[in-house]
Amino acid sequence: MHLAQLNIAHMRAPVDSPELAAFVAGLDPINRLAEATPGFVWRLKGGDAPEDTVKHDHGDHLLVNLSVWESREALWDYVYRSGHLEFLQRRREWFLRMAEPSSVMWWIPEGHEPRLAEGMERLERFRREGPTSEAFTFKDFYDSSEAVWRPAAAEARK
Repeated sequence: MHLAQLNIAHMRAPVDSPELAAFVAGLDPINRLAEATPGFVWRLKGGDAPEDTVKHDHGDHLLVNLSVWESREALWDYVYRSGHLEFLQRRREWFLRMAEPSSVMWWIPEGHEPRLAEGMERLERFRREGPTSEAFTFKDFYDSSEAVWRPAAAEARK
């Protein structure tokens, strides 16, 4: 099993605004750092834009990040024990505080590349139900042995 993670953030201004210039300038180096981190598997890419923002239908100021990791430890090391931490510590400069949870994790079979809709469904599940083996966070983590993988869309149809 691999660990999928989604996080979202509401930008304080448009991505091409001067207020977000430092953030945009840091995206490529941070993404390269993630891709070079041991345990990194995959990330959703937005296209040919230099800022590599993901195009979606969830509002112009919503930034999304969806990635897959070999383990909790690999993701933790990238988020909190690499140059990403300094970037993370500056998030209030670029993003608004969110009242609802803005990140979620879930286990997927190796080789599966989750789609944005799947990640958003997992986040909505986490917001509705709290942490479960199918939608959790670092704080309320579920080991892969506790997870039974099913696509989130299939779960919603039950």
